[in-house]
Amino acid sequence: MRLLLIHSDFIEFEAKQKTSMAEDGQPLKGFVEEALVVFCAVESVDEDDIAGVVEQAGDEISRTADQLSVENIVLYPYAHLSSDLSRPDTAIEALKMLERLLVDLGFKVERAPFGWYKSFRLSCKGHPLSELSRTIQPLEEGMKKGKKDVTHEFFVLTPDGARHDPKEFVGNSPFGCLVRKELGEPSGGGGEPAHVELMRSKELVDYEPVSDVGHLRWLPKGKLIRDLLADYVLARVLPYGASPVETPVMYDLADKAIYEHADKFGERQYRFKSGTRNMMLRFAACFGMFSIMRDMHISPNTLPLKMYELSTYSFRHEQKGEVIGLKRLRAFTMPDMHTLCTDMPQALRCFEEQLVMGWETEKDFGTELVGVIRCTKDFYSQNSDWVARMVAVSGRPMLIELLSDRVHYWVAKVDLAAIDGQGRPIENPTVQIDVESSLRFDIAYHLDGKEVHPPILHCSPTGSVERVICAILEGCSQQGVPRLPTWLSPTQVRVIPVAERHLEHAAKVALDLNRERIRADLDDRDESVSKKVREAAVDWVPFVVVVGDSEVESGRLTVTIRSRSEPKRPCRETFTFHDLVGAVRAEAGEKPFRPLYTPMQLSKRPRYI
Repeated sequence: MRLLLIHSDFIEFEAKQKTSMAEDGQPLKGFVEEALVVFCAVESVDEDDIAGVVEQAGDEISRTADQLSVENIVLYPYAHLSSDLSRPDTAIEALKMLERLLVDLGFKVERAPFGWYKSFRLSCKGHPLSELSRTIQPLEEGMKKGKKDVTHEFFVLTPDGARHDPKEFVGNSPFGCLVRKELGEPSGGGGEPAHVELMRSKELVDYEPVSDVGHLRWLPKGKLIRDLLADYVLARVLPYGASPVETPVMYDLADKAIYEHADKFGERQYRFKSGTRNMMLRFAACFGMFSIMRDMHISPNTLPLKMYELSTYSFRHEQKGEVIGLKRLRAFTMPDMHTLCTDMPQALRCFEEQLVMGWETEKDFGTELVGVIRCTKDFYSQNSDWVARMVAVSGRPMLIELLSDRVHYWVAKVDLAAIDGQGRPIENPTVQIDVESSLRFDIAYHLDGKEVHPPILHCSPTGSVERVICAILEGCSQQGVPRLPTWLSPTQVRVIPVAERHLEHAAKVALDLNRERIRADLDDRDESVSKKVREAAVDWVPFVVVVGDSEVESGRLTVTIRSRSEPKRPCRETFTFHDLVGAVRAEAGEKPFRPLYTPMQLSKRPRYI
């Protein structure tokens, strides 16, 4: 909040013309003698703690008035003090709160109306304290008066329902690393994560120097993997009954529900001005989906209602020093599903289904996951058997965190994470039970003549696409023979001719494989076979076919199979063409397919890094 304090002989004002945000009910004219005139501008940053800012402003104004021996105070809204104003309704509420506070302190207060073009005359006394300016900002969390401390209790549940001290599990296993991090114990990990070098050396992703930090350039191979992951999620949520939508990436903070939901989320946000409007870039697809739900006619017969969006992009204004590689970004792609449920029992059933969906990504992506269930103590006391069931369904120990009070919109959530090469969690799938948003956004259905604001599940079946790739690459860095899942490999088969006379046959093999919906490329460069084979290994190609005289004459193919190879011990087999197709499909499974995003011939393929 910006304040300009003028010790005046008098102030006279008159409201002349309304604006679209004009406040009604206030006197449109005023004349006050011997007054401390306080020109006020409420700023967007004040929205983080309006009550705290008003309290600080009241202390500052009352202290100045006491110094000047003034009883009369005039609060005068004056937007020109700041270029980063709050929402109008927030500003009006702040000014009303400030007025009440000063009246309670014994001052006579007159407040000029907000949102009007006004004329005024003012006579300043002209002594050293007659003109003062002040900037009030929200206090840090730990400095707020009367803030309720939330306590956290941790324990581990095993699938048999037994409860354990979490310290028993701290160690170097993936679950031990998760427990260590959640308990706040020191970790030995440090330095740059392994995936950062891999994402660049494999020409998947690179930093974009002419953008903001945490905004990346996706190169063809990385774009292919990203698109396949998007296809994967869509293929999971459609049979589950989710309906895809697409919503805007920016929202008006003047909408009370949007502002309150953004404030509840608590993460750093991109906020900016669009004309006179205070806007924000979304950090998830909640805003758009909730807006759709608010405008819908909802019948309990249509519930659970599942809505899905691949939010490209979502934005979080992370601190610059925290942004690194694919793990922490300012712009990211979040597969986001929201489920509107009839009641809590249905929400618990859907939660279980979506938790299972999250665990299935472990096998499909080749990343080992560990999990933590977080909930309030009240929720746990009513649903402890259900929490134990979620652990049993998961089939592995899970860390349980109990919060003494609800500080978020959710009462329960699960976070599944992979562990990077330095023993630190990479958050991936999540499911949350939201008990606030339907009321805040006025999302309701009617049952027996009563309006019901039901629970909503937030679910990312995979976590952000970027973090999925981060987890996969981190896992690869710990393998003896690193490899991507075959269905995600930019090249699934590389065909290498021994000599120029074998090129025609090798090209036919590569073309035929592509016709069979297998991504095959052809190393037609003028290089030695040994170098081509080494570079195929560096590219982590799952199947490498070498075509020489024997292969041309027999029609059979000599294939190196990466998934069955060991360090310095490649696994080679002889296949027919159809056997090779079958082997690739067996490894790729029923996962999504897209063709090559780069030229089939390596001689025509550019280098990006």
